[in-house]
Amino acid sequence: MRICWRAVPLLLLGTLPWSAASAAEPQGAAPAPPERVSPLTAEQLVEILDETVDWYRTLGTQQQSATQPSDLLLFYANRQTADKVVGLAFEIARANAELLSSEVSSQQASGTTANSPQQLAQAEQGTAQRGEALQKEMDSVRRSLATAPAKARADLNSKLLELQGELDMVKAQKNLFETMSQFVYENDAKRASVSALKERIDAIAATIPAAATGATTAAAVAGTTAAVSPAAASQASTASGVALRDLGIWDLVGEALRLSQKLRTIDAVDQRTRALQGTFLKIRAAPNEQLHKLSVQSDQLASAADNANGAALKSLRSQFDTLAWLFTQTSAIAIPLSKEAVLLSQYRQNLESWRTAVKRQYGDVLGVLRTRLAVLFGALAAVFIGSELFRRAVLKYAHESRHRNQLLLLRKIVTWLLVLLILGLTFITHLSSFATFAGLITAGLAVAMQSVLVSVVGYFMLIGKYGVRVGDRVQIGTVSGEVIDLGLIRLHLLELTSQGALGPTGRIVAFPNSIVFQSSGGLFRQLPGVNFAWHELSLSLPAGSDYVALKDRMLATVTAIVEEHRQEIVRQSETLRKTMSSPTATDVTPQVQLKFATTGVEAKVRYPVPLNRAAQVDERISEELHAIVRRFGGTAPAAANVGRQA
Repeated sequence: MRICWRAVPLLLLGTLPWSAASAAEPQGAAPAPPERVSPLTAEQLVEILDETVDWYRTLGTQQQSATQPSDLLLFYANRQTADKVVGLAFEIARANAELLSSEVSSQQASGTTANSPQQLAQAEQGTAQRGEALQKEMDSVRRSLATAPAKARADLNSKLLELQGELDMVKAQKNLFETMSQFVYENDAKRASVSALKERIDAIAATIPAAATGATTAAAVAGTTAAVSPAAASQASTASGVALRDLGIWDLVGEALRLSQKLRTIDAVDQRTRALQGTFLKIRAAPNEQLHKLSVQSDQLASAADNANGAALKSLRSQFDTLAWLFTQTSAIAIPLSKEAVLLSQYRQNLESWRTAVKRQYGDVLGVLRTRLAVLFGALAAVFIGSELFRRAVLKYAHESRHRNQLLLLRKIVTWLLVLLILGLTFITHLSSFATFAGLITAGLAVAMQSVLVSVVGYFMLIGKYGVRVGDRVQIGTVSGEVIDLGLIRLHLLELTSQGALGPTGRIVAFPNSIVFQSSGGLFRQLPGVNFAWHELSLSLPAGSDYVALKDRMLATVTAIVEEHRQEIVRQSETLRKTMSSPTATDVTPQVQLKFATTGVEAKVRYPVPLNRAAQVDERISEELHAIVRRFGGTAPAAANVGRQA
């Protein structure tokens, strides 16, 4: 029972032989497994958990894509299955972590690690037994001391003191072994690695509620996996297909893009699921192989137990207990792995049902979209073909240019209105929303383009029965000119001087068509088919003259000059008579009126002139009247010509 004191420094240096420490091993201890017992390493466990959690988070993208009742039904089934898959993955990780912990303990117990806690515990147990033996020996010496003769008491007291010193040394050794054992246990690398692995598993599980400890075990064992058949998914999705007929092209295109994105999401999730399924299938071989080895070892122990007895049977019982615990822990890995394969297969079947339903919806949307586009292009083609036929008919049968331009303009307006109406009815979904939108747009355009819209309306006023056309001579305010262009917004005049007497000035004047609605800027033009005007000339007659004879002479002279163009003027006056109800409108005879005042007598001469010869006629009449007044001793004409269009 004496301890070898030279073994203490060797123990502190980590070189104590296993044979010296095993001398104090209690009988009947379970033997350590001869080889590795954990199917998966710590790195493999963390990698599998990370991949499983990453796959589980694809439920977020599925939830975003689930916008219809059929999608929500499939998503709910997938979420239930995913919760079970994640729960089983953490069960596998925890069971394997326990095996890793047992493996570390077995290696330390078998002496494969220097200064292991088991070695120090055995040494501590040995010193404790030595202390108990010393205490018993001291008690025996004390009892002997009470009955010993006087001569023997001195030796017994010396013996008692020596035993007391040896007991104190044993207690000091025991304290040393306890301190070293606690330090080595706390700083053991492999044990710390296993503890860190368990903490990491718990930390990852805390991020997913479905992976909480024991939360999904009952559901996984029950095996009631939610599944949706393709027929149910198709029946749930038919309700949305009825509303496709009410959608416009714009909404149909958006729906097609959304369904296409949903198909890509489903394919991506299916690829992730297939990869995770392959990972679980790959790691299933190790637990199954471990179970097979444990079964073989159990059979060998059973054969050895047939021929064993006594202490050998006790050792075999301990080994059976170890094998049973290892078999149970390994089964806790193999069984969830088998369930994972079933659950992931069901998960992929749900995805396939979802994919089939979405493909059917996608095909329905494309079919309706193709029909709408065909109708749209057919209607537009009909409108443009009809517009072209109308244009050709106008060019063939409408010979008057003014009427032809009006019909062509009407064709253009009607064509684009029909195009806008067809596009609006094809692209919109509801007429009420289109009416509201069109009303808001119209109100905004009316405010922002008020002047433009008034000019467009003025254009239709200008091309009316008594409207303006290219080539007409008009007067707008103080500007006279010839119309050279008449557009929807503006009309352009070639400016003329003195009502055309001196010809064009070379300048182009633009007026908005809204001029017809302005009271300050009057628009004057010739009637259609009328191209003459009335001019007036004022003269101061000499005092004391024969005013009646002078008037007759002036009237005869003006009549003779106007007679040269009378036939053309009379023809145009007939056109004027058809337009007006007054019979005086056809009288084209020149007139001379006398006005008597205190300052003298003034004669006003009024005569018609064709506009294309107004300058020449005015010059001749002015010259002749000037000569007449001079012969009668009067003065030259006092006022210039004042033109008034008929």
